[in-house]
Amino acid sequence: MFLLLARVIYLIIFAPKSLQDKVKFVNKIIHNTRGCYQVVVNDNKLVVLGAGWLGEALCLKANELGWQVQGTGREVKHDHDFQRQLILQSGGLKHTVSLKDAWWVCAIPPKSRDTQSDYLATLSASLELAKSLQCRGFILCSSTGVYNNADNTYTEQSTIECSSPRQQLLYDAEQCVLQAGGKVLRLAGLVGPNREPGRFVAGKELKSSSQQLVNMVHRDDVIHAIFKLIEGWPNASAIYNVVNPAHPTKVDYYQQKCAEQGTSEPSFTSDEAKMRIIDGSAIESLGFQYQWSI
Repeated sequence: MFLLLARVIYLIIFAPKSLQDKVKFVNKIIHNTRGCYQVVVNDNKLVVLGAGWLGEALCLKANELGWQVQGTGREVKHDHDFQRQLILQSGGLKHTVSLKDAWWVCAIPPKSRDTQSDYLATLSASLELAKSLQCRGFILCSSTGVYNNADNTYTEQSTIECSSPRQQLLYDAEQCVLQAGGKVLRLAGLVGPNREPGRFVAGKELKSSSQQLVNMVHRDDVIHAIFKLIEGWPNASAIYNVVNPAHPTKVDYYQQKCAEQGTSEPSFTSDEAKMRIIDGSAIESLGFQYQWSI
């Protein structure tokens, strides 16, 4: 802590010239997010592949912390200055990404990870692009869907046995990144702003058991986990699960969420007991804590 404060004081004294600039600089250096302080170095840069619901929020947070940011999409958009196009065409990337010496995060949305999509080819080409731009580290936002559906408690050390095309796609993407020296975050089902569970299941028949346990995580916890992984990169493991430690049954969880939204509860195709749990505790070794309820 002493060394950290000394570094901050040094930067304040020698970086900006005017008092106003010093104040702005301090606001970028120290940012208090729900009691969690982060040091932000001026040359921090971030490229986010797939600036969708998760990726855009990550870009905005990094921007807020003073990072240089570029976030990609298939279309050319100008809602934010950080938006860039990146699309696979004729086997090559068409893109406007230019940040060198940046951290890269692949947050391509699940709907774009269809087995019939060009997801793997895009990822592979993006890894090559990242390398050419002297990428500092590459993080893949994968999914806990890579684990089997059988009852068990799954950790990062659990054996992956691919029994579906989607599992195979997730696993192949992970291997592609790991072999390139990157790291993987396996995300549980995402909840957060404009993605309230009580709305997207309202009145539906869910093809699952009412007693199946929920594996979810809040978007803001995922963003926090990404920054913690970058911060602890040299000593971090290659793979982490990011899953809230609460695992209520689906019937209890959706009853509560539908009541909060004033929507009708879903029905289920069975009431068979299901005990599939994804353990997301390993990442806490990086100083990360789950702060948002699901």
